[in-house]
Amino acid sequence: MNQVIRYTGARVIDPASGLDLVRDVIISDGRLLAHGSEASVTVTETHSADGLWITPAFVDLCARLREPGPRQHGTIASETRAAAAAGFRHLALPPDTHPVIDHGAMAVQVIEKAQAAGHARVYPIGALTRGLEGKSLASMGGLKSAGCIGVGQARQPVASVETLLRCLEYAGSLGLTVFFSPEELSLATGSAHDGFMAARLGLTGIPDTAETVALATALLLVEQTGVRAHFGQLSCKASVELIRIAKDKGLAVTADVAMHQLHLTDAAIDGFNAMAHVRPPLRRETDRLALIEGVRAGVIDAICSDHQPLNASAKLAPFAEALPGMSTLETVLPLGLALVESGQLGAGRLIEALTLSPAHVMGLDVGRLEAADAGVLLIDPQARWTVTADSLLSAGKNSYFLGQELQGRVRATLA
Repeated sequence: MNQVIRYTGARVIDPASGLDLVRDVIISDGRLLAHGSEASVTVTETHSADGLWITPAFVDLCARLREPGPRQHGTIASETRAAAAAGFRHLALPPDTHPVIDHGAMAVQVIEKAQAAGHARVYPIGALTRGLEGKSLASMGGLKSAGCIGVGQARQPVASVETLLRCLEYAGSLGLTVFFSPEELSLATGSAHDGFMAARLGLTGIPDTAETVALATALLLVEQTGVRAHFGQLSCKASVELIRIAKDKGLAVTADVAMHQLHLTDAAIDGFNAMAHVRPPLRRETDRLALIEGVRAGVIDAICSDHQPLNASAKLAPFAEALPGMSTLETVLPLGLALVESGQLGAGRLIEALTLSPAHVMGLDVGRLEAADAGVLLIDPQARWTVTADSLLSAGKNSYFLGQELQGRVRATLA
């Protein structure tokens, strides 16, 4: 006999339906059966959920799982396990794996490995160019047929603007979304934001224009071709303004920001703290506040993890030589709840940016409570826990927040 469980007194947040109310929820056989006034089904168990939240499972637009590739930093199994524990049931994988996801067989392998692990679903983003070398177009039709949700170049350069134009035309003809992580490589030769802190530490800086020049160029080509485009991991105020202008013009563009960019600035690298060495770099307080406002106003559609697990040795080199990246999946929720607690972001908007909005970008029918197999979370927004190497399930322990007490955890995945 299937268990039919009633959870009483939970705050149910479902941006797809505009729902944000305290009500009962019925879960049966791993799926949401009913909620609110409809929750009159005969139940086998009743559990109090007073003070807890029930939301759709999270959707991540950028998570590197370190597989395919050398596994010293993590595997699909280890990182999807950490993702599921943190509430993420759906993950977009950038194409810069080893080997690159530039043909259908590699995409199928990724999907099947995630299915075998059984923790979360992985949706590969195919390479825009062969080998991400920026010279010739990848077989985008084959990538789409294999299950890729879009194509992109990660942070690898394209040989010329003309080549990028042809790529966008081809992607547009196939109805594929192009995922951009905008960066002009010739301006991004440093390791930290080009500001006071980098100068004080003697580090070569990366200016805002490393991002905005690439973003502006891409937007012009997006307008010319009409391709659907997503701009990920934005880091500065000027980028938010460029996306706002593009949306006001009616371009089919969306954007996201990594959660750590909403909390940290370049002050975090003081003392050559390699845990804060990320790409794009942490920038100024004015940028951080503009990014939060961009999320609040909907100019930035979604919040991603930009998860990049690394082993301990990767962060032991001098700052400029240490590998950039942060293990972030498991701190996304508590950091988001901190923004809610401080009044910088509404609870409904936070959940929307982690569920419905990224699902729309990926073209998935998830991120809402009524969606089949989308996932339903039980969240304790008051749970306090300390970030330690032992408490992180990810193989990467490279978190800036190690040793800090955070508030908010996923209590359970209900469906």
